[in-house]
Order: sequence, then structure tokens, then C-alpha cells
Amino acid sequence: MGKIKKGEKKVRKPRYAFQTRSQVDILDDGYRWRKYGQKAVKNNKFPRSYYRCTHQGCNVKKQVQRLTKDEGVVVTTYEGMHSHPIERSTDNFEHILNQMQIYTSY
Repeated sequence: MGKIKKGEKKVRKPRYAFQTRSQVDILDDGYRWRKYGQKAVKNNKFPRSYYRCTHQGCNVKKQVQRLTKDEGVVVTTYEGMHSHPIERSTDNFEHILNQMQIYTSY
């Protein structure tokens, strides 16, 4: 991948954000993730956590954060598309999909 020259815009990977009502921060989506960071976010008492897909060669990242105004809601943002099939099926995933609100305007 070459360097970005002055005046050129970096091509962004597609981003998808989901709001899910959940007691746990990490939702079982069938993929394996490795946490690589966490930071405090302005005007939010909950930190934002950063994850990468563990499958070799897959560059998908996700961010997970709770909403301050509604602590029961977890916002999960995926960046990129997986380059491999789902690693394991999960019974929880259909339940998660039914309560998600999807946003793609990033």
C-alpha cells in the first residue's frame, strides 16, 4: 500500500454501527476478537474499547462503548468486511439481530 499524497483522501473501509440493549459489553457475534486498546471518551463515563479480528489476514476492527444517557445500550461499530466465513455459530446472534438498530452513515 502506497503513501497518501498531500491533497488525497484516504479510502475508508465501510463502517456499520449497532445499538443493542445488553448487560454485557462484548456481544457474541461468532467471530474471535483481540482487544488492542481502550480510551476515555469526552462526555462519556464509559471507555471505548478497540478490537481486531484474530483471523490471519482479516483486517476488520470493532469499537465497543456504552451510552452515557442509557447505560443499558451498547454501541458496537464494525469497520471493514471479514475475509473469511464466520468461525462459529451462536444461539445468541439471532436474538441480538432482532434488537439491533443499524446505522451506516459513517
